[in-house]
Amino acid sequence: MEEAYLFQQMVWEQMDITSEHQRMIRRHHREKKELQARIQSMKNSVPKSDKKKRKQLLLDVARLEAEMEQRHQQELERFQENFPDNSDLDSITEDLAKMDIENQPPRVSSAQRRRERRAALERESLERIAKAEMEHMASFRREEEKKVAAILESKNLEMKDIPADGHCMYRAIQDQLVFSMTVESLRCRTAEYMQKHVDDFLPFFSDPEMGGTYTRDDFMSYCENIKRSASWGGQLELRALSHILQMPIEVIQADSPIIVIGEEYKKKPLILVYLHYACNLGEHYNSVKPLEAGAVGGAAPRLF
Repeated sequence: MEEAYLFQQMVWEQMDITSEHQRMIRRHHREKKELQARIQSMKNSVPKSDKKKRKQLLLDVARLEAEMEQRHQQELERFQENFPDNSDLDSITEDLAKMDIENQPPRVSSAQRRRERRAALERESLERIAKAEMEHMASFRREEEKKVAAILESKNLEMKDIPADGHCMYRAIQDQLVFSMTVESLRCRTAEYMQKHVDDFLPFFSDPEMGGTYTRDDFMSYCENIKRSASWGGQLELRALSHILQMPIEVIQADSPIIVIGEEYKKKPLILVYLHYACNLGEHYNSVKPLEAGAVGGAAPRLF
């Protein structure tokens, strides 16, 4: 009798653990529903026509879902660490059947099956989200490339792919120069020009996300970073390069007018293509070349 009583106490303790686990699972389910409601609200707040914000929205949604999935998984793992014997309830159930104590059903194996089923559904959900995001990005990319191709065709040009390695803007410039200049040299000369003419650039040096301005020291550090790293370039760097090369630079985009930097120079411009959806990292610069039909017998001629 004493042995049966002790065993019954152990079973009750295990049932309490199981109830705690079920409460955690129900909380996870509630949090997921709340997150989905939040995501729907986020989607409703961004116009479908604003493709840049829609792209960022997809990335934010994937991040929020991944963070919740990771947190839930960590809580499940901590629960298992705190109650390692919880996985042995199947054997307890078998012993209960042998001892004929209340003939308890196999609660744990059912809970385990439910956990496995939920985990499988969660994996499928994450896979669907990732697939949908890739499909959206691919759709945006195709549409953008189609529009850019039409603009370039009107200029008897086509896009020339540049590696997406952080140096793409400088490589696109390098690709169109008639003289040899390394990416490292372009970066170094760009940084030095900006540092020498800091008063011309500092008013336009701001946080692209928050819009706040930076200090002079921040700007000088930014210029040093241009030399030392594969940091992306933008309009400030293009302005410096235009002055260094003393020629205009055109930037073609799918849904915006052509930007011309260095209009005061009268040479034939360098032409860059700025893409929003070119790669997983997002924005990217490509070079251009004459249409293949006009580039017979080898490499396309230089544009400058």
